[in-house]
Amino acid sequence: MALNHISYLVKSLDRRVSDWRCRHGISVAAQREIRREREQATGSEASIDEYVSAALAWIGRAQDHSGSADGGVASQYCLVTGWSTSYPETTGYIIPTVIREARLSGDVMLLERARKMLDWLVGIQMLSGAFQGGPMSDSPTVPVTFNTGQILMGLAAGVTEFGDAYRKPMTLAADWLVATQDADGCWRKHSSPFVGDGDKTYDAHASWGLLEAARIDPKRGYAEAAMRNVWWALSHQNDEGWFANCCLSDPLNPLTHTIGYVLRGLVEAYLFTRDERILQSALKTAEGALLALRPDGFLPGRIDEAWRGVVSWSCLTGAAQIAICWFMLFEETGDVRFRDAARTVNAYVRRTVRLDGPPETRGAVKGSFPVSGGYMTFQYPNWATKFFIDANRIETSVCGDQECESAAPLQYRAACP
Repeated sequence: MALNHISYLVKSLDRRVSDWRCRHGISVAAQREIRREREQATGSEASIDEYVSAALAWIGRAQDHSGSADGGVASQYCLVTGWSTSYPETTGYIIPTVIREARLSGDVMLLERARKMLDWLVGIQMLSGAFQGGPMSDSPTVPVTFNTGQILMGLAAGVTEFGDAYRKPMTLAADWLVATQDADGCWRKHSSPFVGDGDKTYDAHASWGLLEAARIDPKRGYAEAAMRNVWWALSHQNDEGWFANCCLSDPLNPLTHTIGYVLRGLVEAYLFTRDERILQSALKTAEGALLALRPDGFLPGRIDEAWRGVVSWSCLTGAAQIAICWFMLFEETGDVRFRDAARTVNAYVRRTVRLDGPPETRGAVKGSFPVSGGYMTFQYPNWATKFFIDANRIETSVCGDQECESAAPLQYRAACP
């Protein structure tokens, strides 16, 4: 017993030291990247397809080099500590991206990668149907609503692409989400132990997972549960499109990452229901985000209730997520403000991505720009790269290989303090 306690204390201390070193960039690689950002022009003159190919190749390397070597995708590469263990949640929603890219390219190896991810997720699914929160190295190992909803997207994509081998796991996960939902549409029983306490309106992104399951099995109440959550989330939206309780840690100054989550949940709910009220609510949030955007494509990583940037760094994950939503809303409304803003953001994020250098970072997207910023500091999270691929792919779908028609320039407000 004493030896176990000592071992626990040693591991806890080691983790705290690693976290401190990561926050402060205590490594040669981290300091080198800081200097490179200051001294060199970022990005390269490359096509969108070249960026997408490089990002997909990085996802493959993250799967191959995961610290848990299990078929999942490493949560991130850190310039201080290296490759992490696999992250079930984000592996789940990486799967639809990999399957789509396999279809577009005809690359059967991408399909094999997606199947490997799926088989790993099925193997770690809890008997209840739920999935754990956090990467494999994190504890406690407990069922979490949001993570289960993201993995549900991957399972649904697996059923569509590979057949009924993944139907039972999909059904178990979706049934668990329905069974654990509160009467008002909120999920309170199984929140993540790795985020702040309280209700989370960004769980609307988990509702999207239920909508994907409903497309496959429309008679099990999945869509109804999803829409209960969406309407609950909308009860926390104000007239300017702002959502309360929409952050991992700071609801007064939420990350664009979690704003992107709730906005995508609304857009997907609209596409599923064609309810005009939901579209109008999504437009309010999308228009609010426009106010925080600088003309050069910089979107601040945290935004306050007045849609003003409150930090000097960008959360590149959230920037890509919001760009995706702007493109989708342009397709629905024809409002060129959304298209032009999305293209500007995509170009900004591309300028932060290296197509040269070491394989651990080549084609990957940083948590923050600069890399020392306050989100996933000195790290390259797999979900940032996933959303980067999706944002650039929808840009090519909307605009094609040619430049979109020019539009009147947006009137931007200063985004940073």
